[in-house]
Amino acid sequence: MKLFKYIFWVLYRIWFYILVALPIIILFPILVISILRESWYPFFFKIARFWAWFILIGMGFNVKIEREQILEASKSYMFIANHTSMADIMLMLVTVKNPFVFVGKKELAKIPLFGFFYKRTSILVDRSSPKSRQAVFLRAQRRLKQGMSICIFPEGGVPDEQIVLDAFKDGAFRMAINHHIPIVPITFGDNKKRFSYTFFSGSPGLMRAKTHKFISTEKSTIEDTRKLNEESHILILNQLTVFNKTQKATLGTE
Repeated sequence: MKLFKYIFWVLYRIWFYILVALPIIILFPILVISILRESWYPFFFKIARFWAWFILIGMGFNVKIEREQILEASKSYMFIANHTSMADIMLMLVTVKNPFVFVGKKELAKIPLFGFFYKRTSILVDRSSPKSRQAVFLRAQRRLKQGMSICIFPEGGVPDEQIVLDAFKDGAFRMAINHHIPIVPITFGDNKKRFSYTFFSGSPGLMRAKTHKFISTEKSTIEDTRKLNEESHILILNQLTVFNKTQKATLGTE
């Protein structure tokens, strides 16, 4: 029985990479054209959302999204979420309809095909370089002036799988304060179980996301960074606890 599980996990991982690559290969000419000018990014974003849905459905994930507040099409936001899975990027694209730009680690640009477009459409950061971190703020500022939103996973990477939610770094909150844009905390409830970074793991099933009420930064100053950080962390951690209890209760009734 255990052997069959390992065979399934290997094939499941291979299938994931096929789903990631297939739309990119088929739509490659259109994707290349869509990134030639920054002003065409909203069109690229629509294709990216289709790509994300294609992968999540193809993997057998039953996506359930709950929204406590609705986004305004004309506003910019700072989206943040817990980070536990390779599927986090896809679920974020599916959850949020407003065009946004990822701020992420430069290592992702090395992934074949995906990395080519990620490098040209996202804001890459080398966390070991203060100069790189400063450049992120400048590029984000330009994108916000273009009417885009920003998405950051504030844990700064994928934590050890035994950690429910790692401490948040301050960058996303400082940026939101500097530009007076609302912070939108989002909790991903099942990504670690559905498709974590552990190779021999994962399965089709429920994948929940919850968009919480926005946190205003209109009257905030840079001194409020830690307060907003902690407020967001507590909010997402509490929701993860609720998700886990609901999951256990459901399993107990099966």
